[in-house]
Amino acid sequence: EVHIRIEPRDFLDAAARGLTGDLFGGGEAERFTCAILNPPYRKIRTESRERQILRGAGIEATNLYPGFLALAGRLLKPGGEMVAITPRSFCNGPYFEPFRRSFLDFMRFSRIHVFDARDRAFADDEVLQENIVFRAVRESAREGPVEVSASAGPGTEGLRSRSVSMRELIRPDDPRRVIHVVTDAEEAAVRARMSAFGTSLADLGLQVSTGRVVGFRARDLLRARPGPGTVPLIHPCHLRGGRVEWPLEGGRKPEALADLPEARDLLVPSGIYVLTKRFTSKEERRRIVAAVYDADAMPGGPVAFENHLNYVHADGSGLPPILARGLAAYLNSGMVDSYFRQFSGHTQVNAADLRSLPYPDRAALIALGRRVGPRLPPADEIDRMLDAVVVRG
Repeated sequence: EVHIRIEPRDFLDAAARGLTGDLFGGGEAERFTCAILNPPYRKIRTESRERQILRGAGIEATNLYPGFLALAGRLLKPGGEMVAITPRSFCNGPYFEPFRRSFLDFMRFSRIHVFDARDRAFADDEVLQENIVFRAVRESAREGPVEVSASAGPGTEGLRSRSVSMRELIRPDDPRRVIHVVTDAEEAAVRARMSAFGTSLADLGLQVSTGRVVGFRARDLLRARPGPGTVPLIHPCHLRGGRVEWPLEGGRKPEALADLPEARDLLVPSGIYVLTKRFTSKEERRRIVAAVYDADAMPGGPVAFENHLNYVHADGSGLPPILARGLAAYLNSGMVDSYFRQFSGHTQVNAADLRSLPYPDRAALIALGRRVGPRLPPADEIDRMLDAVVVRG
């Protein structure tokens, strides 16, 4: 026998009130044994009503769906279960870090399934991103097995499944609480190999920043073609084959930036930098696309990087050329691509993602840079070089 009660109310508002004992107007804090959610996916602005409701409940969220998850989890009784289908995007990235920290303090995953083809599971609804279905239990335990699985679409074709520990899902020493969904032995081997690298970008003496030029804000400084009184303006379209090809004949993007006093804060000193695209298309073979910007192949003087690029630098200056080649080759490798896909379900590559990656030490990257030479070889050849120079020592 099932008793159903439909509440035609705003869930965020009702649930936030419920945390203080007034969920459905009864005056008592009502708690639940289970919750099943397909929450709405929509970004919410800082000044929006939804954001204010969530903040009032002590929840920081930039999208509706983590707000729904956080509130539903808090309304569960101890031992209560949640099953939800959501985008995979909450598993990593700085925007979802406050949610992960809070949610994982009182909820433990027991089952996660990934739909790793972005255009198949919900193609009829035009949802073009990786989605997951998960089961989580309200309990403080930090141990226990988690079954993880993956398939391209809603059927069982190509289904992969394995049992992992909570420590494998979320590294205990990771302050960002990134969630790694490793669904087969091959992916587990990649993670083990990557975990052997104990060097961070900061350990290498390097930093990563986002390109400073935002088109609509710098509209008066943009120039269609390079000429006197301009500096190169590098866009993602200029990254080709591990190098920067500039200018492009017949390109639709502005190729230069006016070298005026008001542009000074948008410029980067002349030097050698490793660039990565912040967004990649689903057709690209690698999720991380890196290239070397070499000032020797460009007009003298500073350079401008568009906002859809990340650039790796050394305290604001350029990198040694061989180190830059090795770093670009490493980021373009299949091993890094496979590792990145274990925690990122979208095609955005943030500066924070690059900071969080493990790296070989400086000597290994330089050895790899000597192997690859000034023009990066195809990806398969990079993988073989990486295996020989870095993984096998």
